[in-house]
Amino acid sequence: MFVDLNADVGESFGAWTLGHDEALFPFLSSANVACGVHAGDPVTMHATLKLARQFNVGVGAHPGFPDRVGFGRRILEASPEEVYADVLYQVSALAGMAASLGVPLRHVKAHGALSTRAWTHAPTAQAIAQAVHDVHPTLPLLVLPTTLLETEARKLSVPVVLELFPERAYLHDGRLAPRSLPGSSIHDPHEAACRAVTMVKGGQIQTLDGGFFKFKADTLCIHGDNPNAVEIARAIRAALEAEGIEIRAFAVPTLLPLRYLHDPDPLAHDLS
Repeated sequence: MFVDLNADVGESFGAWTLGHDEALFPFLSSANVACGVHAGDPVTMHATLKLARQFNVGVGAHPGFPDRVGFGRRILEASPEEVYADVLYQVSALAGMAASLGVPLRHVKAHGALSTRAWTHAPTAQAIAQAVHDVHPTLPLLVLPTTLLETEARKLSVPVVLELFPERAYLHDGRLAPRSLPGSSIHDPHEAACRAVTMVKGGQIQTLDGGFFKFKADTLCIHGDNPNAVEIARAIRAALEAEGIEIRAFAVPTLLPLRYLHDPDPLAHDLS
């Protein structure tokens, strides 16, 4: 039995530092790197990619709404065309930087409110899935199970990786509890670790109302901006390994080659 353990990283920018990425990386098998729009900047993106290479952690792009003030956690009434272009821009930027370091791009994961809107808003879900497909049709997309984002990705044959959050609470319908609700974020490492084991071994999740529902998890996520992210990652990894569960990156159909970045005539290629 195995599972991927990922975290949202690279969310510092300028003089502002968020999270403890260097301390977090040793516990991860995958990382979702902010692309300089909801958080991050070129210097931070480059440094984060080098950390991923150092610790042999799989890299994914983490595009969000262009909302630094709200950290990408406020829903913007963006048109499908805007969402498509924003996601294409962000993923391409990170992919280019990754290619310069010899780091393959392994997945994409929408951030915050962009992801939340895509759970139930078909045009947003379609735009995200199409952008990922147009970067490369075998590039996997991390999704919350049973959402429209999963549905739209599968329609385009974009590979999906099902993701659960041991340090976030869930509602009875399988959605993440809004951060405004008491208990929506879990800061106790032991509690998060117990939830992670239940998710992987039991295939079920406890909700805020005390009930349970069943979901399959390919990967578990830790939010890098959680104040206890490093302690939570350490506790989750230790608890899973104590149960005989291996931590390793999920399989991908192919790694994004990005040959076009080094081609003398890149416009001559159809990337789809």
